[in-house]
Amino acid sequence: MKNYLSRFNIDEYSITPKYVQLINSILQGMQSGQIKKGATLPSINELSLILDTPRNTVERAYKELKKMGLAQSIAGKGYFIICTEFYQPLKVILLFNKLSMHKKIIFDAFSARMGDGAAIDFYIYNNDFNLFKRLIDEKLDLYTKCVIIPHFAENKEIGYKFIDKLPKNKLILLDKLVDNVKGVFGAVYENFESDIFSALEQLRAPLSKYNMLKIIYSKKSYHSKKILIGFKRFCEQYAYQHHIIDCLENEKIESGFAYINLMEDDLVELIQRIIEKGLKVGRDVGVIYYNETPLKKIILDGITTISTDFKMMGEKAAEMVINNTTEHIEVPFMINLRNSL
Repeated sequence: MKNYLSRFNIDEYSITPKYVQLINSILQGMQSGQIKKGATLPSINELSLILDTPRNTVERAYKELKKMGLAQSIAGKGYFIICTEFYQPLKVILLFNKLSMHKKIIFDAFSARMGDGAAIDFYIYNNDFNLFKRLIDEKLDLYTKCVIIPHFAENKEIGYKFIDKLPKNKLILLDKLVDNVKGVFGAVYENFESDIFSALEQLRAPLSKYNMLKIIYSKKSYHSKKILIGFKRFCEQYAYQHHIIDCLENEKIESGFAYINLMEDDLVELIQRIIEKGLKVGRDVGVIYYNETPLKKIILDGITTISTDFKMMGEKAAEMVINNTTEHIEVPFMINLRNSL
């Protein structure tokens, strides 16, 4: 058996067509030097038997290699490699759960770092697993890399299991690691629990003038629940009165409260209600927003933010695509102390 046959792999659980998986295996063999110019490929029947896959799958893969100018066939002798030099332009699909200012920062940083060396297609799936799955099913085969921000409003566990079945050599996760996704893949992520804990630790001085710390976390939120774990741990360790609220509708806003907001809509409503009560943001009521955007520097002379470095997240993801690496990078968290606290 040829020593490079171990490289040939068919993943029965992958949504990538088997003939494409086989082509990719052969191309990877060429890139690694295991498959050299002049090498004879296994016969269609032999490889079909070895991989336990239909004969027409192998035949289609070989014909595609022939179209690419990499293989040639001779009647009665089979297929052999005539060229191992080929150009595979990077083609990347970005799948973001929603469009927001900080997602735009990620996209702009990613695009700038990629430069002109790649084609980038960008899709928003609106936290909808069914739309996400349809986009993957229809388009994944067309791309070198698939960069995903994995947030689903419903069917979260089903969504994560689906992501786990994607080809890991194509996969890069952004924003968060998912426990159910195993194997070797790229990731640029936030450490939600330790990030908020450390940020609040550094804000203890301005928080000391408030007697109650509250976080607004909707039951339908796609944000990681590890944020709540870090929040509770901080409050318990430093003896802060605290409360988790899922809706502002019935919230009685009083002087001496400080709020952490995760959603733009909640921030707008909170500020409106503080003003309507005749209270002053940053004096009577503290306001912290979870993600930094340029507008937060301006609103009410500045909203305090605790935020990951979204620019770095986009740049590091692009570098993974360019260098074809599969490392896991934890992005640093930043604090922007402004007048709202």
